[in-house]
Amino acid sequence: MTAHGLAVQSPPSAAEVLDRCRALVRPALRDAVARMHPWVGEMAAYSFGWCEVGGAPVAASGGKGVRQALAVLGAEAAGAPGRAGVPGAVAVELVHTFSLLHDDIMDGDTDRRRRPTVWKAYGTGPAVLAGDALFALAVETLAAVSQGPQTVRLLSTALGDLVRGQADDLLFAARPWTGPGRVRPDEYRRMAEHKTGTLLGCAAALGAALGGASPTAVAALDRAGRQLGIAFQIADDILGIWGDPTVTGKPVHGDLRERKKTFPVLAALDSPLPEASRLAALLEADGEPAEAAALIEAAGGRSVALAEARRHVAAAEVALSDAGLRRSAVDELRSLLDFLVRREL
Repeated sequence: MTAHGLAVQSPPSAAEVLDRCRALVRPALRDAVARMHPWVGEMAAYSFGWCEVGGAPVAASGGKGVRQALAVLGAEAAGAPGRAGVPGAVAVELVHTFSLLHDDIMDGDTDRRRRPTVWKAYGTGPAVLAGDALFALAVETLAAVSQGPQTVRLLSTALGDLVRGQADDLLFAARPWTGPGRVRPDEYRRMAEHKTGTLLGCAAALGAALGGASPTAVAALDRAGRQLGIAFQIADDILGIWGDPTVTGKPVHGDLRERKKTFPVLAALDSPLPEASRLAALLEADGEPAEAAALIEAAGGRSVALAEARRHVAAAEVALSDAGLRRSAVDELRSLLDFLVRREL
């Protein structure tokens, strides 16, 4: 394709965006971890996938780096160089890792990324300590930049929401499948925004704030990230029931075997169709996951979940469109939408 004799350059792929942003953030993230107490820093490095127990280095990327990319792109969307968003990227990555360390303890998860979780490898007390140290380091990282008070407020608000989401998620497990005490889809939506969306929104908002964006633009990027988080969580729920194990790395019907109250299940239970009643009885009897999956689909749970995820993707798109942000950065943010959610819908 050409325009007036000039080649029209395609926007970079999501993989290229993630690679570029990780390369920009990684040195600062490693420098931050290097300032920690050596033992605590080893646990942090292990959690990032940089070393084995004992500190022996490994050649690992430490995850996709989506939150890092959102912070870098948030700065670029504000018209600043991507490096302006690096302190925000580091802070959010530290908080995200802190939350995973504590989540694994609360959930009793023994494996993450195909190796023992930090609490399993080092012990519960040390893992709690490492998580606390990561959070303290995140606050220190933001407090050191010129916009410290504003950015620390953004991070502290996000942390409060993250705690709310985790609390609701833990409480959902003890609530019944049916009756007035059951979990409603709108409650799940709020939980997903707080537990998953808040850090995505915070990352983009921090990058924009560090890049000198207006309060309106900062708020728009926060909204976009939160909507992306809800869509991502619901898409992940769909994969947790019907995803291909060779692609997801999870067993077929894994979420049903673990009796998780995911969005497709809750949407199916809210259906007026007779399959909803049969599903409720099956879940209360701890029935066969394959039969439950079929009933969820027959009651409309899968189609409602797909529509809900698409609605939140569209809301993220609207937030990005209305903020007066730099076009090239918005295009790259949209490529992350496609990568994280839309390709699964």
